[in-house]
Amino acid sequence: MKRFLISLTIVMAGLTACAQSFDEWFNDSTLRLDYVFAGNNRDQQIFFEKACSTPRWAGRKGRLAEVPLKGNGQLTVKDHATGQPLYVHTFSTLFQEWQATEEATKVNRAFETSYNVPMPKQPVDITVTLTDFHGKVVTSMTHTVDPADILIRRLGDNGIPYHYVWKGQTLPVETQNPASPDQPGQRNFTPTEGPLDGEPDITSCIDLAIVAEGYTHAQMGKFYSDCQRAVDALFAREPFKSLKNRFNVVAVAAESLQGGPSVPHLGRWRNTAVSSNYDTFYSDRYLTTRDIHHLYDLLACVPFEHIIVLVNSDTYGGGGIYNQVMVTTSDHPTFAQVLVHEFGHSYGGLGDEYFYDDAYETMYPADTEPWEPNLTTLVDFDSKWADMLPKGTAIPTPPDPKVPNYRKITNDKERRLLNASTQRVGVFEGGGYQSKGVYRPAQECRMKINEVEDFCPVCSRSIQRITDFYTSH
Repeated sequence: MKRFLISLTIVMAGLTACAQSFDEWFNDSTLRLDYVFAGNNRDQQIFFEKACSTPRWAGRKGRLAEVPLKGNGQLTVKDHATGQPLYVHTFSTLFQEWQATEEATKVNRAFETSYNVPMPKQPVDITVTLTDFHGKVVTSMTHTVDPADILIRRLGDNGIPYHYVWKGQTLPVETQNPASPDQPGQRNFTPTEGPLDGEPDITSCIDLAIVAEGYTHAQMGKFYSDCQRAVDALFAREPFKSLKNRFNVVAVAAESLQGGPSVPHLGRWRNTAVSSNYDTFYSDRYLTTRDIHHLYDLLACVPFEHIIVLVNSDTYGGGGIYNQVMVTTSDHPTFAQVLVHEFGHSYGGLGDEYFYDDAYETMYPADTEPWEPNLTTLVDFDSKWADMLPKGTAIPTPPDPKVPNYRKITNDKERRLLNASTQRVGVFEGGGYQSKGVYRPAQECRMKINEVEDFCPVCSRSIQRITDFYTSH
């Protein structure tokens, strides 16, 4: 008991120190920063468009100057007077993916992006940097933001209805904001499960917003039902099953004037909430939105850290970009599998483990260790899953011939063998769209094919670690 009390005292002291550090530099509200990244495959530029504020801060209040993953870009907030780093955020962007396409050799293009940081109490210097596939900084921009600036637009209730589909934890009644339970935009909606009594604890949990896309006013009942299906799918398997109480999930009912997304290769263009479309980079299944600033406008009412854009479509497609946005469709037969895979990208920073060798440019050069935790070029394998590798495992690890080809499975026994293969850790060649020189941790995994149910141990550990980073302060 004495040892427990000592440990508890240490933990509480750490939490108090984190709170004091946050409260020293920041208010409990959000500073939203809108940027435009532009250029081509050789040159990049960063433009600051505007700043907005929203009433509450949903992000972490501890480990403010640390990051769990490097990403392809970084935003750093420093105290203007002293230069002290106060907050760091890393990310990836659709712009940087586009730079690897052939089109980027021929034309300049611009892409929107937005980031939330805690509202500073004093003027701060904000530096945004972008890195190339070698991890080298290729461009950066620094600007000063004064929280007293009269041109910081204050955003509040935008009238868009929202409902919590899942609350991982709720605050005691006596600590709730009396005005918060009866938000003017909320309608009556009862999810099938979850500790929904009380205000969601946005400080202790990761706040995930699901935004309606391609749902008309008459289809909002379907949207709420689809959101419940999304929650059920996301938390059905490990590691998310065990982490469910560390998440809040809110459904944001942004209405579209027309149903469904745009499909350019069919000549079909729709007037929708966030202007999503298939055929991103001329790939018919790549479904994304570039309307990021407006997407953040739709979310002005709700505290959020991660975004799922749920598209009302039965056609396969989607995409996930680390710490920016994830897009997926609602009604394709592989809805559950694709949702979990893409969330692995946008939330966990996991890389694709499949390969096809038809990319215009290599995204994982041989002289650089990828920042994604489930890919390696062996440049710095010790920083990846070397500690999880069974003794005597060959590098590269030969595939197990007993594991059936997922395209040719005919019975339950073969399906069980395929699923079991996800738990064998090795160093299998092929990943990151390249058959040679890039290695993945399992023969098959949720980040490689839709036909398996589980993440491999390496991906699971990475998801656990990133969740601990955001919630264990």
